[in-house]
Amino acid sequence: MKLNVLVIDDSRLARQELKHLLQDIDLVNISGEASNAGEAIEFINKAKPDLLFLDIQMPGKDGFELLEDLEETPEVIFTTAYNEYAIKAFEYNALDYLQKPLEKERLLTAIEKVYEKQSHKDSSSKSTELLREDSQVFVKDGDNCWFVKLADISLLEIEGSYTRIYFEENSPMIPKTLNYLETRLDPKAFFRANRQQMINLGCIDKIEPWFSGNIKILLHNGKEVEVSRRQTSKFKEMMSF
Repeated sequence: MKLNVLVIDDSRLARQELKHLLQDIDLVNISGEASNAGEAIEFINKAKPDLLFLDIQMPGKDGFELLEDLEETPEVIFTTAYNEYAIKAFEYNALDYLQKPLEKERLLTAIEKVYEKQSHKDSSSKSTELLREDSQVFVKDGDNCWFVKLADISLLEIEGSYTRIYFEENSPMIPKTLNYLETRLDPKAFFRANRQQMINLGCIDKIEPWFSGNIKILLHNGKEVEVSRRQTSKFKEMMSF
């Protein structure tokens, strides 16, 4: 298996340098390149690459805004000349963050991480069933442990490389990414409101209009969740007659 990758950078020289480094790595296949968000989104929707090498600062939409516009997000490795975006990058579930100029050994390590995750996903997806809303899961955070019904979990949100889950008066963190948890949870019960948060549809108390046609959801526990533009459209379509 090879990872199909898309190289996204507004600098032609940067794209050439990265493609040159990738040519000697057998784990990947360079399926395309893009110089801006518009080109990248069109390619991603058609070709469905496994991995994006994504620059952050680009004319028009930056790398983060590009990801916001995607319905389904491939794995992402950010490549940038700046280090101040690292924390934000991992909030977007990036698998790695590489600073330019890129080093081949560091690049290979990042690709191996993606390859290992993809291989595990392919092998486990065949045997892993969705957890039902009435399923009970074990949650451990430090010395504290709980058995929790999924129906009682109102909200899940990214916190670094962990996910914080909210149930009753508790909000422990677990060492799983939100992307992984999304593959285990029934989409009829849990909805990805934005890149950082997923809500339990059974815990919605109120829905309010928000800026630019978006919506804001109020949960039974008092939490407020702003639904992204793309997910607002998806939510309205899913919940309408």
